[in-house]
Amino acid sequence: MLEKTFDPKSTEPRLYASWEASGAFAPSDNPGAEPFSIVMPPPNVTGSLHIGHALNSTLQDVLIRFERMRGKAALWLPGTDHAGIATQMVVERQLAQDGNINRREMGRAAFLAKVWEWKAESGGKIVHQLRKLGASCDWSRERFTLDDGFSQGVRKAFVTLYNEGLIYRDKRLVNWDPHFQTAISDLEVEQREVDGQLWHFAYPLADRSGEIVVATTRPETMLGDAAVAVYPDDERYKHLVGKQVILPIVERMIPIVADAYADPEKGSGAVKITPAHHFDDFQVGTRHDLPMINIFDEFARINENAPQAYRGLDRFAARKKVVEAVQDLGLLRGTETVRHVVPHGDRSGVVVEPFLTDQWFVNAEVLAQAAIKAVVEGDTVFLPKQWEKTYLDWMRNIQPWTISRQLWWGHRVPAWFGPDGVIFVEETEDGARDQARAHYGRDVPLAQDEDVLDTWFSSALWPFSTLGWPENTTDLERFFPTNTLITGFDIIPFWVARMMMQGLQLMGRVPFKRVFINALVRDASGAKMSKSKGNVLDPLALVDEFGADALRFTLTAMSGAARDIKLSRQRVEGYRNLGTKLWNATRFAQLNDCAREAGFSPDRTMMPLNRWIIGEMVRTAKTVTIALADCGFAEAADMLYRFIWNVFCDWYIEMIKPTLSGADIAARDEARAVTAWVLDITFKLLHPVMPFLTEELWAKTSDLGAPREQQDFLMTASWPQLAESLIDPAADVEIGLIIDAISEGRSVRQELNVPPSARPPLLVVDASERQRRTLKASAPLVAQLLRVSDVRFVSVVPAGAVSYVIAGATLALPVAEFIELTAERARLAKEIGNLGAEAEKLFRKLSNEDFVARAPEQVVEDSRERLAETKIAKSKLEAALARLLAVLH
Repeated sequence: MLEKTFDPKSTEPRLYASWEASGAFAPSDNPGAEPFSIVMPPPNVTGSLHIGHALNSTLQDVLIRFERMRGKAALWLPGTDHAGIATQMVVERQLAQDGNINRREMGRAAFLAKVWEWKAESGGKIVHQLRKLGASCDWSRERFTLDDGFSQGVRKAFVTLYNEGLIYRDKRLVNWDPHFQTAISDLEVEQREVDGQLWHFAYPLADRSGEIVVATTRPETMLGDAAVAVYPDDERYKHLVGKQVILPIVERMIPIVADAYADPEKGSGAVKITPAHHFDDFQVGTRHDLPMINIFDEFARINENAPQAYRGLDRFAARKKVVEAVQDLGLLRGTETVRHVVPHGDRSGVVVEPFLTDQWFVNAEVLAQAAIKAVVEGDTVFLPKQWEKTYLDWMRNIQPWTISRQLWWGHRVPAWFGPDGVIFVEETEDGARDQARAHYGRDVPLAQDEDVLDTWFSSALWPFSTLGWPENTTDLERFFPTNTLITGFDIIPFWVARMMMQGLQLMGRVPFKRVFINALVRDASGAKMSKSKGNVLDPLALVDEFGADALRFTLTAMSGAARDIKLSRQRVEGYRNLGTKLWNATRFAQLNDCAREAGFSPDRTMMPLNRWIIGEMVRTAKTVTIALADCGFAEAADMLYRFIWNVFCDWYIEMIKPTLSGADIAARDEARAVTAWVLDITFKLLHPVMPFLTEELWAKTSDLGAPREQQDFLMTASWPQLAESLIDPAADVEIGLIIDAISEGRSVRQELNVPPSARPPLLVVDASERQRRTLKASAPLVAQLLRVSDVRFVSVVPAGAVSYVIAGATLALPVAEFIELTAERARLAKEIGNLGAEAEKLFRKLSNEDFVARAPEQVVEDSRERLAETKIAKSKLEAALARLLAVLH
């Protein structure tokens, strides 16, 4: 017998340990089983899992459990990412707190040893947390992006792409993070709008015939100016093109050039050109063969290319000193306050500098072509489809991908430099030495590139390197391409696009057949979660409080949101009640001796109520199966909730009680067998979403009646396949009439504030002969569930009765003696008026184009939702008032 309540804290660890020990997480070794594979987006080894990880992991587990039960060789391959810059940042911060230790003082080897210690601690915590969520991934195949096999794949990929001319080394402008002293990609740059100053400087003409005024928000960069540009057709400056100006402070001569980059409508129409410190200026400098003068070191301090007085100054101290010097020279022509966009490092939070440096690049434009074609032609599909546009827009405008990072934690670039700077790219140092020996004719000293590769370069290989590539392993043959990738929309350009490019280039195939993009989890008000706001919901704390199943069902049910999920503790608590409802229903079945019957066949049941619940079970199984197969997680959860809570518990269990306690033995036995059958199917359908509860219920009901088809874990049981011929339309009509009579009658009572203790009769006024027979036969049940005295058949609606129509039949409830009609009319009219005023207020707000354009997207969406809810509530009360007025008249 089941305990009174389900205890997740004791049950979940026990069940998970049993699952894992049994080997059930590994894919079936049946050679005839269809392969189905998912690779886990590897969480960074930088701490704990957050609620976004919980959502993503839950959806993957739902899908893998579903496909495993469908008999497929289901592989969910787990792992973690070394997360170069993020992990190095965490460890550096720890070292600073522990004793103000600097990694450069420690040396590379000692620092990396510390990072590996952190990885062991953090990575182990993440794996533990995934287990607590119920993740049924194959831990025997767990990978890490810096493990030996994966590192071999990274080196192979780099060398292959280099030999194909798709990786190259070049001196170009990159986004430089002075805090970490490393290049970062465009995607790691956060554009922030800030208040700043715009200074107008006069550059004297070299022939002393006048001056030209330029404006800048970054005065310190003028120390590296190489030219002044004007629009070619600007009549104000045509006569100056080709002349020289004197660069203030530096006293260097620089030319005036004509270039369409200079906008004659902005400022003075003349712009200073600093090719080494501005991306657009770099293009101008390239077109006009201007010198690239880098005035910063890697810490964004002024270097030796600037006048002595500025060397060693931080960029912002230099800015102040430059403005003062220009003012002292009498060349400051004005200052104005502006609001402008300034790039910041998304990890460090400091202002990013365009920085001229030697870096390794991938020719992403070439790689993108096949990746674009694969999505356009449907080789890989996005769900929801709207995210396809995000992917294609990014790919069609892709820039060279900077893949080198000036960090220590990561994959070292497999390139070695000879004494004269010649580069040898090989997978191993021995290979590089062989290549160098062939080049020089002798052994020479080689120095490996100090840089490491962008984390996203290695994680782009995740779908196939985790399966053993570059070796041709059995797993690679069987499970690549993977079937489904489930990930967040925020890393479509970071990760999804790059996996597509690498997969097609290195494997000749798309790395996954479909990409399901899950929404972003926000707090209950729609705000982004952050520690500073105090609105972070820790998934493990929610698991401890409500159990993993409650959190899993909540996230699954809410995953249908297009972009944002509004999560609250109350929602998790609410969905926990679903598990409690099913637990109690199963316990009720045990108390009433509901057991599986040997040879039971649902198509041989006789009672309409039983045939109805079997049909509902068939419809539920079909909808849930189709939804999960198509990644319709929310639709599956909604259907399961409706069936368990409303159909099975609220209606079937309540309606079958008289039969279970009645004297008709045949009817009682059939009800018991059907109840047991429905519970078995329900456990199976719910298992992917609520695995712990259902596994426990499956085990605790295994000895009731006839043996199941198999006595192993529920997670390895076969998925239900129910014939649609089991649906009985006649039973649907009959039971539907009873349910409608009760539910609509309850609505009338609730809307008109009829006291629960009141027992008016239910009057059947107008109904077909078949409907009359049904209502007469079920009269005791209807009377009990609707809380009426009895069911009577009359020809007219008497005075003081409220009528309602179901399936063409007119029913009525005499309520006048139980409520104060006039007061009730006034109450309803007042509530309708309040709702009308609220709806009008929301309508005016949403009709305001300025509000819709300027308000945060979430605020606008909330207003739309409230307007829709208000209209529905108002409509219901108006219907109730109309019923009441009919009584009064």
